[in-house]
Amino acid sequence: MRLKDMLCALGLSACLGAMGQTFSNHAPNDEEKAMQEAMRKMVNASIAIKSLYVDTVNANKMAEDAINGILNKLDPHSAYTNAKDTKRLTEPLEGSFEGIGVQFNMLDDTLIVIQPVPKGPSEKVGILAGDRIVSVADTAIAGVKMQREEIMRRLRGKKGSVAHLKVRRPGIKEELTFDVVRDKIPVNSVDAAYMVTPTIGLIRFNNFAQTTHGEITEAIKKLREQGMQDLVLDLQQNGGGYLQAAADIASEFLPKGDMVVYTRGRSVPNQEFHSSGSGLMREGRVAVLVDEYSASAAEILAGAIQDQDRGIVVGRRTFGKGLVQRPLPMPDGSMIRLTVARYYTPSGRCIQKPYTKGDQKGYAHDVINRYNRGELTNADSIHFPDSLRYKTLRKGRVVYGGGGIMPDYFVPLDTTKYSKCYRELSAKSLVINASLKYMDKNRKRLTKSYPTFDAFVAKFEVPQSVLDGILEEGKKQKIEPKDEAEKAHTEKNLRLMLKALVARDLWDMSEYFRIVYDQDEVVKKAVELLKEAAAKGE
Repeated sequence: MRLKDMLCALGLSACLGAMGQTFSNHAPNDEEKAMQEAMRKMVNASIAIKSLYVDTVNANKMAEDAINGILNKLDPHSAYTNAKDTKRLTEPLEGSFEGIGVQFNMLDDTLIVIQPVPKGPSEKVGILAGDRIVSVADTAIAGVKMQREEIMRRLRGKKGSVAHLKVRRPGIKEELTFDVVRDKIPVNSVDAAYMVTPTIGLIRFNNFAQTTHGEITEAIKKLREQGMQDLVLDLQQNGGGYLQAAADIASEFLPKGDMVVYTRGRSVPNQEFHSSGSGLMREGRVAVLVDEYSASAAEILAGAIQDQDRGIVVGRRTFGKGLVQRPLPMPDGSMIRLTVARYYTPSGRCIQKPYTKGDQKGYAHDVINRYNRGELTNADSIHFPDSLRYKTLRKGRVVYGGGGIMPDYFVPLDTTKYSKCYRELSAKSLVINASLKYMDKNRKRLTKSYPTFDAFVAKFEVPQSVLDGILEEGKKQKIEPKDEAEKAHTEKNLRLMLKALVARDLWDMSEYFRIVYDQDEVVKKAVELLKEAAAKGE
């Protein structure tokens, strides 16, 4: 095989050509000479394996293994994904996908529609909550133990294509047939937006996607119409997303020209991001909720509000993901995400926590190590050297670097909130399955009995028979409370979660969080602090 053909087979010719053009523009320095030599070594090794190795090799797999091997020796966030995984990972950040538009869950190998997306293609043809989709294009998907990913693949498709569905509806004997024209389906970032008190609103969102800024502004407008003066901005378990989305959302809170974040890298231009100053929430108090899983863009937003003294941060130290990845798409749809810079908050703190190159396992266990050291349960277990002291830009308050955003007000992780028995029941999906079965049998009655959420909160009680059924099923799987005290604690957990799940299925995620957050210590602390500040006129 000729060298040119070999390089094409290995997918390296375009890369080498680009490198050769770069190097030909000037005499290569020592670093570039070393890179050229390394590339020649890789190509020679690849040619030797392809030409001489005893067995047939997959050139694409070999290239992927080589890329992963290189990236695994770098920082923890440089990564390679194949075409399938790239699509799966980028879809939530793009803000939409193409499909039939239903929220669903699986119960006993059957897809049950939780809710059709409002004004989506399924709602338009008459598919209802509680419907069972049993086949797609004459292929059965119910009762055949088909993987969830495979079911989703069959339901999704190009905009304008038709999904031929067969549906079973409770109360109707014959099978129903629907032809659903697939369309763009929005992926919402905002999980909840509601009034906690007559003057305090709460917005929770799960990532920073292309559409997130618009969703946040709409939520702020709606809450203001309901009397919101102060805001709880919930970034707990928010893993981040697009940097620009964080900068745009920060502009809703900060005066014009305030720095949001800046980046510094070796080979890419340094960047600074400033507030546009056209925000909807430049007045009013703000409390930002964070925890050990708040990362990346969530840390940028929390750090900007803290450093600019625009609000308070409540919860636990954030994850500490402050490395900037540049996406490098490959012709086959795969992608390399290469770290090119670091994020810094307005006061100069580097968001990225320390790491050892190539130690992916140690990095992955950082949160567990924090827990074992007591950092998640006791603020006194967190120690910062004086060299990591910084000051906020307006009030000169002391804040700390060293990785992540340390909150102004620490709220410990409540390790006793859920009983061991409840956690095991939940892990086996016994709680969600019980909720689905209960809704399946009682949806019409519940809808009629509780026309409003307020009526539901005031009057609905989870039947004891549902709790007994979960505990009985748990017993069959050798999951039992150790004593009466744990049983009582478990039932308390079950009542709260089941009520929240029923509310979600009758309304939406906002109602779910309104119930769950009524018992959440971080939310309660934030509301308390906002009330105190309002009383003092601060």
